[in-house]
Amino acid sequence: MSHHLKAITREEHLRFVAARPSVSHLQLPSWGEVKPDWEAESLGWFDDAGELVGAALVLLRPLPGLRRYLAYLPEGPVIDWNAAELDRWLAPMLAHLRKRGAFSVRMGPPVVARRWSTETVKAAIADPRARRLRDVEATVEEPGAREIAERLSRTGWRQAESGGEDGFAAGQPRYVCQVPLAGRSLEQIRNGLNQQWRRNIRKAEKAGVKVVQGGQEELRAFHELYVETAERDGFVPRPLAYFERMWTALTAEDPDRMRLYLAHHDGEVLAAATMVTVGDHVWYSYGASTARRREVQPSTALQWRMMCDAHERGARVYDFRGITDTLDEHDHLLGLLRFKVGAGGEAVEYLGEWDHPLGKVLHRAFRLYMSRR
Repeated sequence: MSHHLKAITREEHLRFVAARPSVSHLQLPSWGEVKPDWEAESLGWFDDAGELVGAALVLLRPLPGLRRYLAYLPEGPVIDWNAAELDRWLAPMLAHLRKRGAFSVRMGPPVVARRWSTETVKAAIADPRARRLRDVEATVEEPGAREIAERLSRTGWRQAESGGEDGFAAGQPRYVCQVPLAGRSLEQIRNGLNQQWRRNIRKAEKAGVKVVQGGQEELRAFHELYVETAERDGFVPRPLAYFERMWTALTAEDPDRMRLYLAHHDGEVLAAATMVTVGDHVWYSYGASTARRREVQPSTALQWRMMCDAHERGARVYDFRGITDTLDEHDHLLGLLRFKVGAGGEAVEYLGEWDHPLGKVLHRAFRLYMSRR
């Protein structure tokens, strides 16, 4: 017996999400407004009593010149992820999206597969034999995750290729770093920071770095630093309009959904970051800094303030978002892992993204197109 699925209103979608402690911000109706190149649709699953029991934000990317779409559910759908019941949820979703003209569906199940404690990651970084985190024995293997992956494979879903060795190239990150906050005092969280973090926080305090919350009008200052960061780190920056859309859409849904923090020193903004909150989950989403006056540690001061504010709001977790799973001493991305784990973060592996082709020829052509970009 499958659930009945149909398009739902924004209000229904938001009510459903609000009743759950932790849903990705990429599964909120507002996220569709941040992505103007995609059409967005809210879908709902209903049980026999007419109760809304699952929801999804689906982004539809049209193929040029055709009314055919790639359907994408980033970090969704929000359903009961139980291997034995999966067909009841996913079969009606695929049928609906096929009717909508989707030639392929990609989703990112919000299902944790494995966790590595801070100590385990630190030991792995120090071990010259360890090359990748995925090959290191996990501290926790989440029950049921393997069964879900096997069930998806048996029903025509295929693990999406990451699109690059660093795991950042396609879709959402499979590996993230999260600092657990639930049931811990601020003092315990501070004690969980490594010596470097604690030393850098003291340096910033001594130097007089001030971290303040900004409004929409400060997005331009953030963006100038972000463009400088992109040039330094070799990635293509998003335009200012993207962040303005994000601010407008997210804060219209909830005035405290998105925050902007800026680290000031001697009248100059040296670092800035955006923070997103849904329920009891807080994400550090975008960060930026200048190469000037790094010795006053503005980025560390900024992160510590955001972690403190997340704790004050009663957050269960402070999510640093993506990490690479490399442990290679010569990989520049290892520094990012060191920094995040230094804050007392644990490494978390999700099930990754999965593809289901509905039109094999278009699906193959699209994969070829994406691989050549």
